[in-house]
Amino acid sequence: MTIELRHLRYFVAVAEERNFTRAAERLHIAQPPLSRQIQQLEELLGVQLFERNTRPLRLTDTGRFFYTHALQLLAQTTELEAMTRRVAKIERKMSVGFVGSTLYGMLPRIIRRFRTEHPDIEMSLHEMSTMDQIKALKDGRIDVGFGRIRHDDPAVRRVVLREERMIVALPLGHHLASGHATLSLHELVDESLIIFPKAPRPSFADQVLAAFHDRALKPRRLHEVRELQIALGLVAMGEGISVVPSSVYGLKRDDVSYVELDDPSLVSPIIMSMRMLDESQDLREMQAMIYQLYEELGMSYNPPGHE
Repeated sequence: MTIELRHLRYFVAVAEERNFTRAAERLHIAQPPLSRQIQQLEELLGVQLFERNTRPLRLTDTGRFFYTHALQLLAQTTELEAMTRRVAKIERKMSVGFVGSTLYGMLPRIIRRFRTEHPDIEMSLHEMSTMDQIKALKDGRIDVGFGRIRHDDPAVRRVVLREERMIVALPLGHHLASGHATLSLHELVDESLIIFPKAPRPSFADQVLAAFHDRALKPRRLHEVRELQIALGLVAMGEGISVVPSSVYGLKRDDVSYVELDDPSLVSPIIMSMRMLDESQDLREMQAMIYQLYEELGMSYNPPGHE
């Protein structure tokens, strides 16, 4: 007898729940068969995976090693299933994850162009944080994600499409908005800084805070809000200022003014993420179409093969 995928799934459930009863409920099976499967797995391996005299259950050193690799194998299996369906064209579908702030940039044009050029592909869109996109890619729930956070994961391939400059959003008539072609972060520290999103983290908020921290600066007061639109609404009310991606220029408001920052290194990346081994044709065509769109609009971008 050899180790089967069900052994790995059962083992991971017990390892994560640290309890046979909860693991059985999670797997929708009875507890006795689950216990037998784990015992069978240990007999096949000739090792002990759990310390059974502790509550809650704890993995042995061998069990921790096996858990790490079992997770990788299960993730690869999920990835293989999703990619095989796509390559075989069993389903002409594409699920896209995106962070909310990308809606003010190129993403709407990208989606419209792709739908026009590929009317046979059923596309679904899902707003989610960059970190949720990584998990959704590995779980096979989305096929491509557009986010802003650089996060290394061996199962995910990322392409930095472009580095978007950060700018400052100010209430109309604010004293920093008059007579300043650009502003420095140092000039902003005495203002109430509105950052977004409040959760989940890490996010664009952490990129902004890191920019201040890297320059040994600390804003006088922070106000965390859920999303970009709320941040701009509070700016318009005079509640503070906000550092935002330059794509919000496309969001016309007559009660907010924008001033560029003087440091060209203050950027937020637009990152396209895919499963590491997914080389399906529609993803290649989407990436090529994005670069073509940037060229048509005369926008700067990172050429293929660069981060």
